[in-house]
Amino acid sequence: MVDFHEDPGPGSGRRAARADFVSDAPRLSLNGLWRFRLSDTAAGTGPALPDPALDDGGWDTIRVPSHWVLEGHGRPLYTNTAYPFPIDPPHLPDDNPTGDYRLRFEVPADWPAGRTVLRFQGVDSCGTVWLNGELLGHSKGSRLPFEFDVTGLVRAGGNLLAVRVQRWSSGSYLEDQDMWWLPGIFRDVELLARPEDGIDDLTVRASYDAATGSGALLVTADAPGLVEIPELGIAAPTGEEVTVAHVEPWSAEHPRLYRGTLRAAGETIDLPVGFRTVEIAGGRLLVNGEPVLFRGVNRHEHDPVRGRSLDRATMIRDIELMKRHNVNAVRTAHYPPHPEFLRLCDEYGLWVVDECDIETHGFIYAGWEGNPPAEPMWRDALLDRARRMVERDKNHPSVVVWSLGNESGSGVAFGDIERWIRERDPTRPLHYERDPSYRHSDFYSLMYPSLDDLERIGQRKEETPAGVTAESPDDVRRRGLPFLLCEYAHAMGNGPGSLAGYQAILESYERFCGAFVWEWIDHGLAGTDEHGRPYHRHGGDIDHQPNGGRYCLDGLLFPDRTPSPGLAGLRAAIAPVGLAVDTVAGEVAVTNKHDLIDLAHLEFRWSTEVDGEPWHGGTLPVPRCPARETVRARLPAMAVAAEGETWLTVEASLAAPARWAPAGHVIAWTQARLGSGTHRRPAQPAAEPSTEPSAAPSIEPAAEPSAAPSAEPSAVPPAGAPPRAGAGVVRLGAAAFDGRSGRLISLGDAELDGPVLDVWRAPTENDRGQGPRNALAADWEAVGLDRFMHRTASVERPDDRTLVVRGRSGPATRTLGFRTTYTWRLRDGALHLTIEAEPVGDWHDTAYGHLSVTPPRMGARFALPGGYTDVAWFGRGPGESYADSLAAARVGRFARTIDDLQTPYVFPQENGNHVGTRWLELSGDGLPTVRVDGEPHLDFTARRWTSEALAAALHPHDLADSGRVWLNLDHGQQGLGSASCGPALPERYRLPVRRHTWSMTLSSPEPPRRSYR
Repeated sequence: MVDFHEDPGPGSGRRAARADFVSDAPRLSLNGLWRFRLSDTAAGTGPALPDPALDDGGWDTIRVPSHWVLEGHGRPLYTNTAYPFPIDPPHLPDDNPTGDYRLRFEVPADWPAGRTVLRFQGVDSCGTVWLNGELLGHSKGSRLPFEFDVTGLVRAGGNLLAVRVQRWSSGSYLEDQDMWWLPGIFRDVELLARPEDGIDDLTVRASYDAATGSGALLVTADAPGLVEIPELGIAAPTGEEVTVAHVEPWSAEHPRLYRGTLRAAGETIDLPVGFRTVEIAGGRLLVNGEPVLFRGVNRHEHDPVRGRSLDRATMIRDIELMKRHNVNAVRTAHYPPHPEFLRLCDEYGLWVVDECDIETHGFIYAGWEGNPPAEPMWRDALLDRARRMVERDKNHPSVVVWSLGNESGSGVAFGDIERWIRERDPTRPLHYERDPSYRHSDFYSLMYPSLDDLERIGQRKEETPAGVTAESPDDVRRRGLPFLLCEYAHAMGNGPGSLAGYQAILESYERFCGAFVWEWIDHGLAGTDEHGRPYHRHGGDIDHQPNGGRYCLDGLLFPDRTPSPGLAGLRAAIAPVGLAVDTVAGEVAVTNKHDLIDLAHLEFRWSTEVDGEPWHGGTLPVPRCPARETVRARLPAMAVAAEGETWLTVEASLAAPARWAPAGHVIAWTQARLGSGTHRRPAQPAAEPSTEPSAAPSIEPAAEPSAAPSAEPSAVPPAGAPPRAGAGVVRLGAAAFDGRSGRLISLGDAELDGPVLDVWRAPTENDRGQGPRNALAADWEAVGLDRFMHRTASVERPDDRTLVVRGRSGPATRTLGFRTTYTWRLRDGALHLTIEAEPVGDWHDTAYGHLSVTPPRMGARFALPGGYTDVAWFGRGPGESYADSLAAARVGRFARTIDDLQTPYVFPQENGNHVGTRWLELSGDGLPTVRVDGEPHLDFTARRWTSEALAAALHPHDLADSGRVWLNLDHGQQGLGSASCGPALPERYRLPVRRHTWSMTLSSPEPPRRSYR
C-alpha cells in the first residue's frame, strides 16, 4: 500500500481547484456515523482498509465531521509556536496516530447519469481515499477542499468509502498556527452529481464605478451558460461583460446582493452578485472609491465540544455577535474558513481578509534553517494551498484582501504565490506581514506595536525594519504603503486595555486601513474534573510536552461564546458613530465613522438621570450626516438637579430591525455630567464641613523613611504624644475597633474587619506578560508585593470623635513598604476614614539589579460576614472597568449579586473591579446594610474569596466560598494593557510609588427603595 504522508507534494489524483457554489444538481451528504479505528502508526490498520470484504463490525463508530481526539480517541494537543514533533522535514516520527475510516453508503436509484465527484471540505492532516477498493489519491492542506472524479467507480447500489488520515504529515510543517492540533475528517463530505452539460467552474467579476454609479458584470465559465439577474434586467451569455447604468454597491456596511442565476443545459447555479471595486491608490485602501477602516477581529474556527467542526448556526451566531459589537471585518486566521462562513459574510456584511493555510512558525527554533518557503522542495505544496484558496473563494464580494499566510518568515515561494495570485485575480490586494521587505505585500503590516510606535507609523516615520537598508527601494516603497494592523490588543484573560487609545490613533491618520484584535474566541475545550465538575481545558491541562499552556485562551468570547468584558470594551471603542456633548453650547457633535453610508438607519435619543435615577428623556433630531462627516444636533433645554449628579446620556440605535439585531439595538452612546449638584448621602443630619484631603492621589514625593514606632502599646505615652488606646475594644460612636490592631470590627449591628492595606492583585495574564520587559507579576513577586505583612504602631485617641491608627506594611526580606495612617472621624452617626500611605524603603530589586516596581493596586481590604449577597452602587457599570478599560462602563445606578460580579475567566485572575464608584451598599438577608461613600470616588471589588485564593486557583471550580465577603475599597488599580503578547503597559496606566491619600465614609443606613439596572 502506498504511503503518502511524508511526500512533500500537495496531493495526487485530485481534480483541479474550483469555485464553491450552490447548484440544483443532486448532492448526497456523506456526513453521519462512520466506522473508525485508531492506530499508533502511519500504517493504520494495514493494507486491508479499502477492501470492501473487510469485516469492520467490531470497529468503533465516529461522527463525521469531527475530530477523533474530541470523540474519545486519543487526546488533543495545543502548541503556540512549537511543532509537537521533531523538525526533520518532511519526515515524521513513527509514533503517528492514524485514523482509518470506512463508510458504506448507497447512491439513490435516480442518481443522474454523467460525472460524479467526491468532495472533502477539510481533512487534518493527510487524507488518502479509496472507493470500492480503488485508490483515488491523497491530499494535504487541512483547511482546504479537495475532490476526486469517481465517475465509473461509484455504483447505484452499495459503495464502500475508505479514508486513512494521519495525524502528522509533511503538510503539518505548513500548519503551525497557534491552535489545537485536531486531526480527523472535520468538515463535510459530499457526493456531487456533475452533469455533462453543466458548469464545473465559474468566475464572477462585478466591479463598481464610483464616479458614475454604474456596475460592470463579467461571468466566465468552463461551459456556456446564461447569466440572469431579473432585478437588473440582465440576461447575457457567459463571457459577455454587461454594464448597468446604476447599481447599489456592495459593502460591509450595506451588503447589497443581487440574486441571479447561471443557467446551463444541465443545471442552474445560484449567483449572488455584489458590485464592488477594491484598489490601493495614493497610499490608501479604497473600496468603491472611498477609504475604508477595518474594525476587525482575527477568527480561528473553534467550538469547545466540536473543535473546528462548526455548523451553520454557530457561524451565524458568531457573525451576529460581531455585528452587534460593531465589528466590521474578519481576518480568517490563519486559514480559509468553511465556505459557508464566507457566504454568510456576503449576506450579513463583513470585510474579509482571506488567509492562506500556511504557517511555519516552528522553524524559529531552527533559526529558520530549512524554512519551507525558502526551500524548493515545498514550492508545489505552498503554491497549491494558495491556488485552492483563491479558486474556492474568488467569487465572494466580502473577500477584499488575500493574505499569503502567517508568520512563515520569508522565501522565494512567496514571490511565486504573489505572481500567481496577481495573474489569476488582479482585483484584490495582497497582504503578508512577516517578510520585512514587504515586496510581496500591498500593505505595510505589523503585530502588537505600542501606541507610540503606531503613532509614528501613521505619520510614515516608522523605523526601518531590520534587514532593510534605509532609503533603499524597499524602504521607500514601504513608507508609501497603507498600514494594516493585522494583530493587536491580545485578548488573553482580563483585557485587553488601551483599546480606545489604539482606535483614536487608527482614526487619526489616513495611512491606516484598520486593525484586527487577536482574537475572537478562547480556545477552551469542554472537560470534567475528577468530581464530574465541568470546566474548559487549555493546553496545560493536557499531559503532553511541549504545550502552549493557557495561551489558547486569548479571545473576546469565552469558549461557550459568552461575550467577555473585553468584547464590550471593543464595541465601545470601535463604535461607528462618535458622540460628543458640548454642555456649554447645548449641542451634540455627531460624527459618522462609517466609510460608505450615512446615518439614516439610526435614531438618536437623550435621557437624563439624577444619581442614577431616571428623570427626563426624548428623541434627538440629527441632520443628515454623510460618511466620515460631522454634524451638530441641538439639545433641548434641560433642568439640572440642585442636589445629586445629573447625567445626560445620548444613544444612537437601530431605527428598524437588521438581519443581525432588533430595532433599538444600541450602536453608540456617550455621557456628560450637567451642572455640579452636590453629592447625596443617605438620610441623616448634614455632615460637618470636611477638612480632610481629597480622594485624588497626592503627588508629593516619597519621604525618607524614619524610625518606626514600637509595635506594642505603651502604658504611658511619651511626652507630647497623643494618648494611645488600650487593648480591648475602642468605641467611636456606634463603631467598635480592636484596641490593639486598630481595625474596625463593627459599625452598629454590622460586622466588619479592616481595613488592611492592599497593594497587590491576583495577576492577570497581561500582568504575567511575555518576555522579561513585560513580566509585571514576576516583578511584584520578586519584591514581595504578594506577601505584605502588617504592623500596628499606635492606636491613638486625640479626642472623643477621632481615632488614628498608625502602622507599617511590607514584605519579609525587603525594606520597601508603606507607612500608613488611618484617621477615623465620627460624623453624625457615620464614620469618615482617610487613608494615607507613604512609601518607605528601597523599591528597586537590588538582588536583580534592574527592577523598579510599581504596585498594581493601592487599596484597603475589608472582610464581612458571608451572608452578604448583594451590592448596589452608583458609579461606572454594570460590567468591570479599569484605568485603561472604561469605554463600556456607564455612570449609573446598578445592582448585582456578589456572585454575578465575578467574571469567570477560564484561568482565574483579577476581575470585577469598578472604577468611579460614588457609593455602594452591601446587603444580605437579615443583615444590616453597609454603605460606603467615596470622597469623591473609589474603586471596589467584592468576592467570596481572597485575592490570594484567586491567584492560586487553576480553574474556576477551584474557587471555594471562604465563608466571608472580601471587599476592596481602593484608591485605584493599574490598567490592564495587553502585554500577554504585546507592548508593556504604558506608564500613564500605572500607579506611581508616591504618597497616596484617599477618603471614604462608612455607615449602616436603612436602605430606601431605589431603581437599579
